[in-house]
Amino acid sequence: MTQAARHNNGMDPSCIFCKIAAGSAPAYVVYEDDTAVAFLDLAPLRQGHTLVIPRTHVPEVMSDGGGQALTDVGPAIHHVSRKLMEVFGADGISLLQANGAAAGQVVFHLHVHLVPRHEGDRSPLRWERDAEAADHVAQTHALIGGR
Repeated sequence: MTQAARHNNGMDPSCIFCKIAAGSAPAYVVYEDDTAVAFLDLAPLRQGHTLVIPRTHVPEVMSDGGGQALTDVGPAIHHVSRKLMEVFGADGISLLQANGAAAGQVVFHLHVHLVPRHEGDRSPLRWERDAEAADHVAQTHALIGGR
């Protein structure tokens, strides 16, 4: 977090999502509370695609404050997911979240994508299984320190 962000109520004045949270940048806000804001994605994967952000500037989950930021957005994710399911008659919701450029993160303010889903629709992700990784699950478990 920049020095300016630390002195601006946890906001980074150069961050577009901080500006949306502060109400100084336009957005189609669908929910807000004391710790989170939810607004429609302007490049949606499908109708209703919503972003949920913490009001505090946290670049990603692994950043200082990432754990608290996830707690802060939890109620908003719950509320907005239920609303999206109701409004769009969705059968489910995909929650998508990326950390770091290598994972596809473009705006470096923690955010969770909520994408309404219907049975048989096209997945927003293309899951490709890694056979080699599957062969090494036990080794991976040991590396991570599992019990």
